[in-house]
Amino acid sequence: MSVAKLASRKLILFDLDGTLVDSASDLYRAMNMSLSVLQLPPVTEEQVRTWVGKGTSLFCYSTLQYLTGQVDPAQHQHLLETFLEIYNAEPCVDTQPFTGVVDFLEWGLSHNKQMICVTNKPEQPARMIVETLDLSKYFIDVIGGDRFEERKPHPRQLLFCVDEYEVTAAETLMIGDSSNDVEAARRAGVDCIVVSYGYNHGEDIRDCQPQQVVDDLTELLA
Repeated sequence: MSVAKLASRKLILFDLDGTLVDSASDLYRAMNMSLSVLQLPPVTEEQVRTWVGKGTSLFCYSTLQYLTGQVDPAQHQHLLETFLEIYNAEPCVDTQPFTGVVDFLEWGLSHNKQMICVTNKPEQPARMIVETLDLSKYFIDVIGGDRFEERKPHPRQLLFCVDEYEVTAAETLMIGDSSNDVEAARRAGVDCIVVSYGYNHGEDIRDCQPQQVVDDLTELLA
């Protein structure tokens, strides 16, 4: 039984990294440039893929934990600031939409669905990615993690969308890839579908008991 119930949805919310776009290679590039500034050794793209998915601060923390064995707060702050400066300047060099994403967004546009990108990534690089990949036409808004004081797994961003666009929670669907998305949707009373291919900080997404897992968003259109 599909949770999607797309005919009854007016608003569809999407996470960005790991759901709509594969951004790990750009995160990897920016992290190694940042580590070089701090005179620390590089890490691999495979490692980066297991460390991302729950926000930049935790990504930097996990990287330092691996490299130094313990995390010095001042060094963590230095890496975080350096990384954000480097990454935000060029967030979309190798980043690409995942298979099936554009087809699903096209379907949403042609069926008059209101669609919003809701990410914990800061709004400026999130918008740069959406614009660079020519995805802006699909979204009525891009809400970054710095718009409100709270971010996923807090439901604030999702509740704002429901309220702002005058829909009910039942008319809203969240599509994400991490436990943050599942938890935020649960707390907002919104149905949530997750993709199997995303980033969840190296954890199996099925461990957080999502309502439905798909390998490709076009499965929801079948």
